[in-house]
Amino acid sequence: MALRRIETEIDIEAPAERVWAILTDFNHMPSWNPFIRSVSGEATCGAQLSILVSPPGKRAMRFTPTVLSVRPNRELRWLGSLFVKGLFDGEHYFLLEPRNESATRFVQGENFSGLLVGPLSGALPATRRGFEAMNVALKQLAEAQDRLQ
Repeated sequence: MALRRIETEIDIEAPAERVWAILTDFNHMPSWNPFIRSVSGEATCGAQLSILVSPPGKRAMRFTPTVLSVRPNRELRWLGSLFVKGLFDGEHYFLLEPRNESATRFVQGENFSGLLVGPLSGALPATRRGFEAMNVALKQLAEAQDRLQ
């Protein structure tokens, strides 16, 4: 079984609580997020979400992952599969690492596994670019809110 991993990170000059609030406000995600265009469902363990992602230069795709972990202000993690479990699975995660009271390191990553990871790995560079674009947009929004207060 093939395995691949993408991990990106960015430092945000905003407290983890603010970054978490933006990240889990699914209703407003389409207004700022260039990669994850919509999320419906609840950020609770065991819940199923409906997520539309739009990697740069690629066709948008809808997934229905299951939430694996929710640790407010620290971690959100879900597991999704393309078609059937075991073909192309992705465990997506967001980690918030407080640097101090007003700064957070935001880590976004995904562990891919399954029989089709090798043949579909050509899409992974676009996925990485999507993660990076989302990270920058999240940073800009979280830091702009500080200037507005």
